[in-house]
Amino acid sequence: MKLPWLKPALEAPGPFTSVHIDTTRTDPHAVGQLEARWARMRSDLSADGAPAALLDRIEETVLSPSSIGGRHGRTLLATDTEVLVDRVLPAPPLTESAHRGEHPQLLPLLQLTPFAVSQLLIIVDRAGADLHLRAPDNPSIAHGHNDLDADASVEGGHDVLHKASLGGGTQHGWRANNYETRVEDSWERNADAVAGTVERILREKSPDMLMLSGDVRAMGLLKDALSPESRARVIDVPGGTRGVAFDRGPFREELTAATEEFVAHRQQELAERFRESQARDGASVGGASEVAQALTRGQVEELVFVSAHAPDTIEDLLRRTLLTDGAVSALPEDVDGIPEGVGALLRWRDGTTPSNSIGSMTGDSQRE
Repeated sequence: MKLPWLKPALEAPGPFTSVHIDTTRTDPHAVGQLEARWARMRSDLSADGAPAALLDRIEETVLSPSSIGGRHGRTLLATDTEVLVDRVLPAPPLTESAHRGEHPQLLPLLQLTPFAVSQLLIIVDRAGADLHLRAPDNPSIAHGHNDLDADASVEGGHDVLHKASLGGGTQHGWRANNYETRVEDSWERNADAVAGTVERILREKSPDMLMLSGDVRAMGLLKDALSPESRARVIDVPGGTRGVAFDRGPFREELTAATEEFVAHRQQELAERFRESQARDGASVGGASEVAQALTRGQVEELVFVSAHAPDTIEDLLRRTLLTDGAVSALPEDVDGIPEGVGALLRWRDGTTPSNSIGSMTGDSQRE
């Protein structure tokens, strides 16, 4: 994924203080545990020369309650005089870290790129829909800020919604049929109104996921009203109801499961794209040395790395990728076919680009 908001922090003069910390508060003991972990981090950073005023500011940030629920974390990157990056993490860092050095520490933050998924959730009934937009750095669609303003709710405006008997006798059959036709027409017009708003949000916000829940009949009508491209993206999530808090257990679990499946599939696709490019046309390189060479030449479009098996030089590779406007994506530890745990998809290649054959890069059979 692209991370343009990180580049200014990498261009600032150091030294830098980097904090990556789990700020989850889901049980009564979490606050005390967070305070104790931060106290240890603060002591280490102070011993390494971090100014007390900066540490006071970071402490206020990490210990203050967040409006976001669920499991999440926080990353802060700062010079001695200014906090340059303060990001809510979509999941707790895989490893908490407090670091002071010439450059910001990036790995604990960028290991979480798979979880940075933007989502549009639509909960429909036959009158309209409630819409919820989750930004990539927001770990909870249920608790996070909904950045849709007036588009957060759509009412179709057609209120002939309920089919009913008009007297119960066969002599009223033609009247009943006409009324039911009006009801069906209202449902369809309301679905059209919702679809118009959804299509505009998809164009303007470009969310990664499009999730749909609510009344089953209304879900079907909305899908029919969407464009074929949008319809193909819809992920059905059972259990949602308009006007009902959707952080309830069963529905929250359905949302979580849908997100995890989407993330896993996207990571699998990325790993497969890298392996195919290795075998096909040399549009990628693998291994720390080869990636470093490609970065020097400005060839890297996207750096991919296996979180648990990244090389010792990963911080330098990550920083150089972001400074040359490349994307960065982390892959799970069970992914194979990434030499030395790092590779790069290339913008271009020429005759001096390292071989795209994994086995021929260094002659080291253990690299694959």
